[in-house]
Amino acid sequence: MSKFIEIQDLIFAYTDESGMAKCNAIDNVSFTVEKGSFLAVIGKNGSGKSTLAKNINALLLPTSGTVLVGGFSTKDEDHTWDIRQRAGMVFQNPDNQIVSAIVEDDVAFGPENLGIEPEVIRERVDRALENVNMGAYKKKAPHLLSGGQKQRIAIAGAVAMRPECIIFDEPTAMLDPSGRREVLDIIEELHKDGITIILITHFMEEAARAERIIVMDDGKIEMDGSPKDIFEDTEKIRALSLDVPPATELAGRLRAKGIDMGEIVVDEDDLIDRLTGSGK
Repeated sequence: MSKFIEIQDLIFAYTDESGMAKCNAIDNVSFTVEKGSFLAVIGKNGSGKSTLAKNINALLLPTSGTVLVGGFSTKDEDHTWDIRQRAGMVFQNPDNQIVSAIVEDDVAFGPENLGIEPEVIRERVDRALENVNMGAYKKKAPHLLSGGQKQRIAIAGAVAMRPECIIFDEPTAMLDPSGRREVLDIIEELHKDGITIILITHFMEEAARAERIIVMDDGKIEMDGSPKDIFEDTEKIRALSLDVPPATELAGRLRAKGIDMGEIVVDEDDLIDRLTGSGK
């Protein structure tokens, strides 16, 4: 796979209330994201996750260092919309992302701002709504929908832009368990369709569904690896004020009782396989 996002020596500094002292919310971070991959970014509150996401989407610009998205530098204002078209973003509060009184108009908002032909927009809107299983709701008012349904509409709005990458900044934080499952299932389907996924989350069981996890702390990358690599080091994870996925926790307790669980367990399906013997 080719590199889609390249981040080199990224520093992003906020100034304090006096406007003088600076605090590095992102502190000398470097990594790449392969096209078509699924990356989760985790870390305690204030670790820099959301600031990193906004730097990738060019909502924030580096204090120093570089961020390249699809070959375009976020510092180059002439290519800001090229970047945002290639790397869409979905935030945690769906109410803050809805701009129209009708679902299909809301999904069409992004493509309309790109000056795309009306017939092309119609096809994109219909397909994006089908992608998130909301085609039957296109004439509905968004305020009548559930939180999970609103978030699916926000995702459809991003999908309609035909991005190569979608950055999800804690998209399930305000949803109930049912809504969370719906949104995570859609994210996985988008990944299967070839879209690069960056998922910012504080739910460890969500991060376990990614191919790769980056763990941030105080603006720095503390860990970077597969879910099994990351959650196998439970001591370091807990030292970073994080937890392990519930399936990993339960498997650890069973292992402590003398039950052979094999290698590290990171998700429910994996746990069930081990308990039934099909995963050994």
